[in-house]
Amino acid sequence: MENPVENAKRLAAFKAVDNHVVNGVIGIGSGSTVVYAVERLAQRVKEEGLEVICVPSSFQAKQLIIQHGLRLGDLEMHPELKVTIDGADESDKQLTLIKGGGGCLTQEKILASCAEEFIVIADYRKASDNLGQQWSKGIPVEVIPSAYRSVYQRIEKALGGKSELRMSGASKAGPVVTDNGNFILDWNFEGVKNWREVEISLNMIPGVVENGLFVGMARKAYFGMSDGSVMEREV
Repeated sequence: MENPVENAKRLAAFKAVDNHVVNGVIGIGSGSTVVYAVERLAQRVKEEGLEVICVPSSFQAKQLIIQHGLRLGDLEMHPELKVTIDGADESDKQLTLIKGGGGCLTQEKILASCAEEFIVIADYRKASDNLGQQWSKGIPVEVIPSAYRSVYQRIEKALGGKSELRMSGASKAGPVVTDNGNFILDWNFEGVKNWREVEISLNMIPGVVENGLFVGMARKAYFGMSDGSVMEREV
């Protein structure tokens, strides 16, 4: 029997691709749920003759596009996208997102900003009333390596909470390095009221490249549920 979480991811991804993808240039996000979106996109291209160019947000997304025989593009050639489909680590009721658990937050935010509509796909574990209910690993902040220490001191001084440099774990000694060659700080926040202000405050710190708060960007989200249904949220 299939894992209910994986089934939920597939349900959300398939519904989003069916409802939002038309001929044109598509932004492809990163993460485990996006795997199912690319799978469904390839099916539609084969069955319906859909004509799409896929712009990836990461090395992982690029490999998925190539493996499924889809047409690969980039933002230099295609700076305007019809739709970007991506996952999330957590979403609140206003579709404010935390993203970047996989380390691809900067490219993901760029793709989301270039799209006419940004659609989120996730399983039921990612849907919250308020950020921090489900996701306990903090908000990812991509930083220039030489500045990581000064940045995390300034984040804690300005916004409170606690920051940690994300480490690679058993497979590699040292910190996680993003596709852009940068480090990631994970900021565990406390008592935040205004996410837009926090997003701006983080990005104003010299040495910060981008942060994993996506405020006012997503138009609609699909959450696959454990009972086989799909919950939809939109703003």
